[in-house]
Amino acid sequence: MIRLNALSDQRESKDCYYVYILRTSSNTLYIGQTNNLEKRLNEHKSKNGKSAKYIRYFDSFKLVYSEQYLTRIEAMRREYQLKQWTKAKKEALIAGN
Repeated sequence: MIRLNALSDQRESKDCYYVYILRTSSNTLYIGQTNNLEKRLNEHKSKNGKSAKYIRYFDSFKLVYSEQYLTRIEAMRREYQLKQWTKAKKEALIAGN
């Protein structure tokens, strides 16, 4: 796993997968996974049929955290794990603690 924060260089390749956390305009957190982070963020921004329904309810969002994995199964397991965490624990991860 390679951890990336929202400001780091996000080198994307066809052979890697990302788990990411978005902060919505209402300060809620959304967790997802993808193999193309830039494309997925654009899909969320466009609020089209490929966008997560949850994100469509908010005026805006910001990428606050991401991790890179070599396989989809690793990314999916991490996504599931993070979704089980409390908001406080997710906030600590985002803050780097």
